[in-house]
Amino acid sequence: MKSRYRLFAAAPLVLAAPLVSIAAAPEWAPVVKARAEAEYASLFEIQKDLHANPELSFMETRTAAILAKELRAVGVEVTEKVGNTGVVGVLKNGPGPTILIRGDMDALPLREEVPVPYASKAVVKDLMGRDMPAMHACGHDLHVTQLIGTARVLTQLKDKWSGTIVFIGQPAEEIVSGARAMLRDGLYTRFPYPDYALAIHVSANRPAGEINHTEGAASAFVNSVDINVRGVGGHGSAPHTTKDPVVLASQIVLALQTIVSRELKPGTPAVVTVGSIHGGTKHNIIGEDVKLELTLRSYSDDVAQHLIASIKRICENTARAYGLPEDRLPTVAVRPEQAPVMVNTPELNRRLVGLFENVFGKESVVYRPPTMGAEDFSEFGRTNPKVPLMMWSIGAADPAKFAAAEKAGKEMWSNHSPLAEFVPDPTIKTCVASMVSAVLELAPKK
Repeated sequence: MKSRYRLFAAAPLVLAAPLVSIAAAPEWAPVVKARAEAEYASLFEIQKDLHANPELSFMETRTAAILAKELRAVGVEVTEKVGNTGVVGVLKNGPGPTILIRGDMDALPLREEVPVPYASKAVVKDLMGRDMPAMHACGHDLHVTQLIGTARVLTQLKDKWSGTIVFIGQPAEEIVSGARAMLRDGLYTRFPYPDYALAIHVSANRPAGEINHTEGAASAFVNSVDINVRGVGGHGSAPHTTKDPVVLASQIVLALQTIVSRELKPGTPAVVTVGSIHGGTKHNIIGEDVKLELTLRSYSDDVAQHLIASIKRICENTARAYGLPEDRLPTVAVRPEQAPVMVNTPELNRRLVGLFENVFGKESVVYRPPTMGAEDFSEFGRTNPKVPLMMWSIGAADPAKFAAAEKAGKEMWSNHSPLAEFVPDPTIKTCVASMVSAVLELAPKK
């Protein structure tokens, strides 16, 4: 397979020189790229600081303070502590549409293994007060840096756009709770209601500077489910006097595998994964219960509800067939940490993809199929009235390493790996330039 990374091999030149003719790109495209290039050195220093000092979900106080300070420095009106640790910045520039730009702030509880000078060595508190290692293994430090860079460039180019920008520093994306927290705290009532909502996500397994897009469903509806399989305990030497929850749980785990294969129409994307099973205390004791933890993935609300209903049916009726009394049937609890399917509005997606192809070149803009990952950016579009959404991703892998891996038929380390590496150049420049370009397209000066 021919590698696409060559477009970005000379990183400092990626944004300095158009990849298509000037006639095909908007007249402001070279200016946007030049401003992103000029801001890079300062933005890289901010990104290094954020990367070395990660904070976990709903604990992003230092990160939020840095974002708030940088937004205020360019004249953005800032409100802090929205939805716990969230930041909202409003930049008005005359009549026109309101555009929400989201950047998530939280890191992951991982010990970083990437050999860069600014690698995280942090041990921080989580929501339970436990000491945990922390790492920006999903690139949210780059997302915050993008917000700052976009604000800087948009304030420099006020003669080229008109409208209102709402900058969102969102907490707790990694536990898919931060968007709902900000909405519950009045995001759409205390601040201007958006006509569009935009976001960027960086990708550790695509070459730096590549722009990826997905029309329609882009990330999955995700539910977490806890099952408590109860039994009747006793001595391991006398199983006939018990109802063994380990055996029952094993039967349930196998039966759950038939939901996708035998209840959904072939080709319907869905996942039912039992990620954790815990039960028993000793070799010769039949215990009282076994706990299962599941993740469910799908691309529609209807399929998501079908998976949950089927799990409840299988758990209860398998237990009945095993001879358990009604008061000892398994309990099934759907956790509140869920993310609905993230759908890129088709018309908006096509408009911005066409723009990116003109600004960055068609070879730099690559379709990627939907993933089964979670993303609570979707929450910003599920309100009434609905808000058109688009999230695109920016490759962040070292181009030479990507090419070597591709040649060897191997995959790069993905986001959420302790070895996930995000190169700053041209990633930061492409993030800023693409977001500024989107704003200028959607809110042109008239």
